[in-house]
Amino acid sequence: MFTALLRLPNTITKEEKIIRAEEVITQLGLTRCKNSIMGGPFIRGVSGGERKRVSIGQEILTNPSLLLLDEPTSGLDSTSAQQVVSMLRALTSEGRQTVLVSIHQPFSKLFYMFHKILLLSDGNPLYFGRGNETIEYFSSIGYSSPVAVNLCDFLVDLANGVYLGDLADERRRDVNQGLVLANKSNLLNRMKEEEKLEVDNNNGSSRHDRTDKYIGQRPTTWGQEFSVLLKRVLLERKHESFSVLQVAQLLVVSFLSGILWWKSSINDLDDQIGFIITAIMHWSLYPMFNAILTFPEERMMLIKEQSSRMYRLSSYFIARNVTDLPMELALPIIFVIITYWMVGLKPTVRSFSVTLFVILYNVLVSQGLGLAIGSAIMNPVIGSAFGGIVSQAFLLASGFYIRNVPSFVSWIKYLSHNFYVYKLLLGSQYKNDDLYQCGANVSCRVGSNPTIKKIGLGNEVISVVALGIMLVGYRVIA
Repeated sequence: MFTALLRLPNTITKEEKIIRAEEVITQLGLTRCKNSIMGGPFIRGVSGGERKRVSIGQEILTNPSLLLLDEPTSGLDSTSAQQVVSMLRALTSEGRQTVLVSIHQPFSKLFYMFHKILLLSDGNPLYFGRGNETIEYFSSIGYSSPVAVNLCDFLVDLANGVYLGDLADERRRDVNQGLVLANKSNLLNRMKEEEKLEVDNNNGSSRHDRTDKYIGQRPTTWGQEFSVLLKRVLLERKHESFSVLQVAQLLVVSFLSGILWWKSSINDLDDQIGFIITAIMHWSLYPMFNAILTFPEERMMLIKEQSSRMYRLSSYFIARNVTDLPMELALPIIFVIITYWMVGLKPTVRSFSVTLFVILYNVLVSQGLGLAIGSAIMNPVIGSAFGGIVSQAFLLASGFYIRNVPSFVSWIKYLSHNFYVYKLLLGSQYKNDDLYQCGANVSCRVGSNPTIKKIGLGNEVISVVALGIMLVGYRVIA
């Protein structure tokens, strides 16, 4: 349905597109599973045969004059393979489409379902004609099939230069060359006969109107693409969002953090700073690694749909980001609501609001970084490894663990979003003139604390602007 809305041109109304999609669903015998999800490695969906037919259906929606299929029966059992080939044969029965299929060693019943067979060996044609005439042809040139041998096995042996079990290299070369030469000498006569037969069969026939004349043009506007893709991605994400495991993980981390830092105060300044660092790390790594895996997981689908000019990449990217936002932002909101009051951070509405805003800002920037890495490195293993290196460098250079970073690498912190988030979160909780107990009956200014003194409070506008540049920049790169 989504393919019809995206690939069929605007000269066709939405209702007509839906009717066309329903026709294809019925034609392919997919009515039973038309409301089922496709599924994946972790979610059960349609069967292998149904998946193949759905893939074919996406292509025949536009009534193409020629349909090319590469091994559509691979990985299917005999029943599913027969269903797929029967459906392809039905497409050609009305004279609307020519279907060209590459197939490897089909079983006999499947073999005879094809109108024409082209047998290849190292790119050279050995036979082209009807399947039920193969035995007669090869017998006429001296290569008779043994009675007890399956026809398809016999043809595969001939394609490999093997006849009557003789595997000698020299004999195989002779067989192969003989078959190629015989085909060349007989091909012209057979083609003339076939052409005459085709002309006789097609007299008086007419072609149906096609929509493949729109190939090369954008069938829909950007806004239409975005609207359709938004609905499609929402349906896809419905099965991933807020899983029991994700919610359980969030609650465990939130309550464990709240218990460990239970009702701390400004006098426990170093402990509170430790909590802030933990929150930054968690809400930097989690969204980043999730985003790194986004494009590699959908790479094959994107390549296929982009090759058919189904939609613009920008409309897909924005629709994907918009649908990711609810889940990406809901989880950190719950985390902050639970932990903020348990930990005992500054109990004012302003401080709470700023803390929540900064954490969400951090999530969005981290997600953008992950998208940039994932789109640049399509391999999920390499992408995750590279993301780990980048995040580790940013975390270490931001001053979380090392106060005196060597000057020749200290510049890295200005590229790190963690550094600016750290400054903003510290600024939301403390002022330079705030006092805390730094020893027995001794009070010190917060601004004199070694960690805060090194990071520095103030200049919040610079930090917000720097994060904004990263937020936009990473997504532009992606």
